[in-house]
Amino acid sequence: MITRILSAPRWRSCRSLILLSFPLLGYGAHQKQTIIHNDSSEGRTPPGWEVDKSKHAVLKLSDAPESESESVHNDRSWFGDDNSPAWAIFSSSFASAGASISSIEWSNIGDNITDFIMPDWAKALPGFVKKLQLELEMAPGSLADEIWQEASDPYINPEITRSARVRIGKELCREEQNFQRRRKEYVTLALARYLGIPEAEIDPEDVPTIAMCGSGGGLRALVAGTGSYLSAQEAGLFDCITYTAGVSGSCWLQALFHSSLAGQNHQRLVEHLKRRLGIHIAFPPAALNLLTTAPTNKFLLSGFVEKLKGDPDADFGVVDAYGLLLAARFLVPRGELAVDARDLKLSSQRAFVDDGANPLPIYTAVRHEIPLDEVKTIKEELGGAASSETKELAKQESWFQWFEFTPYEFWCEELDAGIPTWSLGRKFQNGTDVPRENGLMLPELRIPQLLGIFGSAFCATLSHYYKEVRPIVKGIAMLNGVDDLIEERNDDLIKVHPIDPASIPNFCLGLEGKLAPSSPQNIFKSSHLQLMDAGMSNNLPIYPLLRPGRDVDIIVAFDASADIKTENWLSVADGYAKQRGIKGWPIGLGWPKEEATRAETRQELELAQASSPQEAAGRVAEAREQQRENANSTEAAVAAGQHTSPDEADLGYCTVWIGTTQERSSSPSAPTSKRLNPDTDWELLTPDGIAVVYFPFLPNPKVEGVDPNTSDFMSTWNFVYTPEQIDKVVALARANFDEGKEQTRRCVRAVYERKRNARLAREEKEMAERWRRRMERGGDHFGGGD
Repeated sequence: MITRILSAPRWRSCRSLILLSFPLLGYGAHQKQTIIHNDSSEGRTPPGWEVDKSKHAVLKLSDAPESESESVHNDRSWFGDDNSPAWAIFSSSFASAGASISSIEWSNIGDNITDFIMPDWAKALPGFVKKLQLELEMAPGSLADEIWQEASDPYINPEITRSARVRIGKELCREEQNFQRRRKEYVTLALARYLGIPEAEIDPEDVPTIAMCGSGGGLRALVAGTGSYLSAQEAGLFDCITYTAGVSGSCWLQALFHSSLAGQNHQRLVEHLKRRLGIHIAFPPAALNLLTTAPTNKFLLSGFVEKLKGDPDADFGVVDAYGLLLAARFLVPRGELAVDARDLKLSSQRAFVDDGANPLPIYTAVRHEIPLDEVKTIKEELGGAASSETKELAKQESWFQWFEFTPYEFWCEELDAGIPTWSLGRKFQNGTDVPRENGLMLPELRIPQLLGIFGSAFCATLSHYYKEVRPIVKGIAMLNGVDDLIEERNDDLIKVHPIDPASIPNFCLGLEGKLAPSSPQNIFKSSHLQLMDAGMSNNLPIYPLLRPGRDVDIIVAFDASADIKTENWLSVADGYAKQRGIKGWPIGLGWPKEEATRAETRQELELAQASSPQEAAGRVAEAREQQRENANSTEAAVAAGQHTSPDEADLGYCTVWIGTTQERSSSPSAPTSKRLNPDTDWELLTPDGIAVVYFPFLPNPKVEGVDPNTSDFMSTWNFVYTPEQIDKVVALARANFDEGKEQTRRCVRAVYERKRNARLAREEKEMAERWRRRMERGGDHFGGGD
């Protein structure tokens, strides 16, 4: 009976429900994926798909002839007269799968059978798809046509009349420098309240620059980070910070905080999350309803239409679909009517920071720099051994480049170049933007696309994927040889991304020889930059906070990463700080290793020195792998009851390190940073380097029923949180912050006092120097003016 059902022609149409997901997830006409089913290969298959009988009836997306699509859909003009190749590829794929789904006739299938094999929501999909097809039709009056017409309306998109140039140089942009001055005024008042000092006694020069950052980790990082930031806000600390920075889920946090939904209030953000995270981002009825119903359809689809219509070389990939689904969950309020178009552009967040009233958010992504020849070798000949020359080339030229996004600028420190944020998404050539045929520019790339980029951890390399399952493989005796074989090919696996990252137009085209010497040659040859989750490099956004000109004195880091001990992200920053010559960075911080000694640490610091970003990245990656193995051995030793000294004990809820300028010396005798005791008399501390306050997201006996290590719902890949689960995670974040609240306050007080004492000493020295010069000139011995 079941066999006859699965072989029926109408069931073959039902299969198209599955096929719809592929154009929505970006599997275009030139990409191949497979779906395995139990049907025979007879009967009509959806246009653009072929049946591979040799693989048990595997449907494979192929480059089908255009005529095959036309035989079902009359012609490709169903989506309107279109001159954009990118839009044509998408529309053809969507029309093919969509038409197959729309042809399902549920009334002709027995009710009992339908109810047995399909949930109720699946029956509504044909109606949703037909409506979405009409929305995306480029005919006059359609939603897609309306969006594209508004893309040329300067009243709606004022940035399209502005021309942008690539800014080359090391200094911060003028807008951020202005922000720093204005933010100092707010922070001075907030610091006085936070430390209990009369405002009149605080000199703005003594106010420390404090940055707060959150880790990656999907919804866990978003929810836990919101709870941590809320605690800091309630304690008065958040008002004292100048910058926030995020990776992955913490970027989502920043985007929501600086939106109309949260209104720059973390408690409102918690309530918003409780209303929106109870449904999976990919649940079809909820997602399709938002995509086909006003006003959310236009709100969500605008950036997608503008990208594919305005950039002929663009594609709509998995990351773009992911960002669309994230935006449907995150950026739409309860009731789904009060959407605000200003929430769609990163540059719109200037309204919340221009006057200095809020800290400046820094969003992050990375580009995986791989030599072009190496890409071809790996993808075409992965089964063969790479030559020694190829391996050496890969070692020298494969690394992650960090890019940062602020409301002001999209920037890469390694290139010493960037563009205004409002110009994201448009083409550049020879340092200036290229207008469209009508003389106008494309509107700014929308936040839904950026949300996908920020959180695209699934774009990891094969090496990253294998590390997730390696403990299981090593635990099976018969697979030890497989593990050894895979590890031998790690140099190859680390350069292959099974899922392509998202891409945006490359602003470096035509600038060869004009950017920083560290700029890779490949970046001048690609029309687009492929960007992905910065957690591929470091799950804590430390690097942007160390950029020259930001002069950060204190970094407060909330780490909700998975496996925080084994990855030890704080210590990964050591190599970067050493290679960049960051003054005052507390070398040697992070989770302690059982057998670490000062001599070994000094040796590691020497190894961390490199002459190029490529070499530094390679050494950092090697060090991180060694740290993972050491951490595993430490856990085994603790489990066996072996003793560890107090200096090497595990970190608690809050740990503070302070660096010194002495540590910046290249001398082998340079000491490591001191991990400070919570009971230290902070006012007597003398180090003059950067202070790092570290809050790892740990289980706390004060909050029962939630453990970041064992609670299933706290997996990075979980996309559903109930209101009760959100309350538990926020409560745990609050409890952990309370454990280190006063220690953090003492640290801020100490750095403030240090800066104040330094200023007074400098002023006294300057006064003495003026008095000496006056005496030499025979001036007024009684203090007359110059």
